[in-house]
Amino acid sequence: MSQNHSDHTLPLNGVRVLDLTTMVSGPIATMLLAEQGADVIKIESPTGDYMRQVGTEHKGMTSSFLTCNRGKRSMCVDIKQPKGLELVLELAKNADVLVQNFRPGVIERMGLGEDAVRALKPDIIYMSISGFGKTGPQAHQRVYDPVIQALSGLADVQRDQLSGVPRMVRTIICDKTTALTAAHAITTALFHRERTGEGQTMDLAMLDTMVSFLWPETMGSLSFVGKEQDPAHSQKSPDLVFKTVDGYITAGANSNSEWEGMCNALNRQDLICDPRFKTAQARSKNISQRRQIMSDEIATWMSKEILERFDSAGVASAPILPRIDLINSAYIVDNNISEVILLGHSYGGMIITGVADKIPDSIQRLIYWNAFVPNNGERLNDMIPPMYVGLFDQLEKSDGSIELPFPIWREAFINDADEALAKEAYGKLNPHPIKTFKDAISINKNPAEMEIAKSYINCTEDIALP
Repeated sequence: MSQNHSDHTLPLNGVRVLDLTTMVSGPIATMLLAEQGADVIKIESPTGDYMRQVGTEHKGMTSSFLTCNRGKRSMCVDIKQPKGLELVLELAKNADVLVQNFRPGVIERMGLGEDAVRALKPDIIYMSISGFGKTGPQAHQRVYDPVIQALSGLADVQRDQLSGVPRMVRTIICDKTTALTAAHAITTALFHRERTGEGQTMDLAMLDTMVSFLWPETMGSLSFVGKEQDPAHSQKSPDLVFKTVDGYITAGANSNSEWEGMCNALNRQDLICDPRFKTAQARSKNISQRRQIMSDEIATWMSKEILERFDSAGVASAPILPRIDLINSAYIVDNNISEVILLGHSYGGMIITGVADKIPDSIQRLIYWNAFVPNNGERLNDMIPPMYVGLFDQLEKSDGSIELPFPIWREAFINDADEALAKEAYGKLNPHPIKTFKDAISINKNPAEMEIAKSYINCTEDIALP
């Protein structure tokens, strides 16, 4: 990372988030909060988050789950049982934020509705994420990303220009846009609370998010009352995908100077003063003709050569990269967008993920707290030990270093196939020298932790590291 900050200088340090979300939108929202320093405690049912079952799998852990939940601590709790509900309510007392994405009405039936939680924590930020909001004829519906693409106009925006058939964006853009919106709303609410002392209630609908997201350029022609025009008109031009002799690129020119640069790069100076393209308004009016000419011209060039010419002429352009080529692309590597992350637990070794380099040292918080979450539907012994609630506060150290939960510690150093890598990962997260199991426990000098650790790893003797 380009900056070096401890956890104590991250903007959300000291903020505790109770995460009752599953799938994508909620988990990514809370993950973003974790990357800004928040202590996110994820509560999972005995069957676990569904994302544990999909994606590329490594040692029983899936990429889909890890990339939506990094930086969190996780507990398996059966909230339907009285003891489970009691435990989560206890956690809510000390939480600054609660995020949930159950369908409307479900969280209230579980006993964790806003009224119940706010009675325990009056200034909590309570965020509910749903497909359509709490009211209305669709409020009860189960919602996935394609449903919102269909209803928000996005599938219409993506409509095939030749066949007229609507198309979906082939990524869960509605889920991820909602996640960004939720994280932004939560941090704004926390700022408001700092100034006023007041908590906030927020209901975020995926449909609302996407209509707002799409409005500026895809629905702008509906903005003037009484002068609405069909937005599809501006979508009737070809996509900015151009075939070259050896591949595909994208390029675009908006301003007069950019258009002139493109014409010069293509050796078509005659188009600069062509009345059809001389002004921005003329180019917009004749957009289909302009893009067809661009397509025909670009098709005669090799990708590398024309991209270099565009770059020299100040024209925005890029090769269209296959995803498999991304991690070695100069565009990605030079901008520090992807990062190899060392994992200090038995699921890991290392993974590659996309991170925002400008977020201060968020990479240092990429620890996966999965010690108390079952794999493959396997249940732990009935309930989380009552002492574990207290252990949450014991894990954060005064010197700013990060302590791994001991079941994870034990897996990282004893069960992991790559012990050297596990040691390196742990060493980066915790500067203390660790040689044996007792050494690890003695860092905090906390007998309660030792008993918890022993009970979970069935260990009565000291274990030397390999």
